[in-house]
Amino acid sequence: VQLQASGGGLVQVGGSLRLSCTAPGTTLRGYAVAWFRQAPGKGREGVAFVSAFGSISYYADSVKGRFTLSRDAGKTTAYLQMNRLKPDDTAVYYCAADSWGPYETTSGLRETDFRSWGQGTQVTVSS
Repeated sequence: VQLQASGGGLVQVGGSLRLSCTAPGTTLRGYAVAWFRQAPGKGREGVAFVSAFGSISYYADSVKGRFTLSRDAGKTTAYLQMNRLKPDDTAVYYCAADSWGPYETTSGLRETDFRSWGQGTQVTVSS
């Protein structure tokens, strides 16, 4: 499935943004969804994950309590609500999805678990 991420932008410290991930022409029903981010000069970090039926979720320690991954009722869109943003949250954010599993969550998300990726959306948090 092809993914499209949107919603990035420039926000001040402490502000909020909501990122969206869609699969144009289809839905994300039956897909596990994750959000990764890559800051300048750093590797890609998995920040949030939800399993296909919502029974398993994961948040990186760095975003726990501030970020929430959710889906709409029709499973057409996955959202990443980001609150109390910090300068360290500045990165390109990517949504990812897959329908097979299994998915590593005990020691962080694994990029290779996800076969579909969006193009990335830039989030910049200014101080």
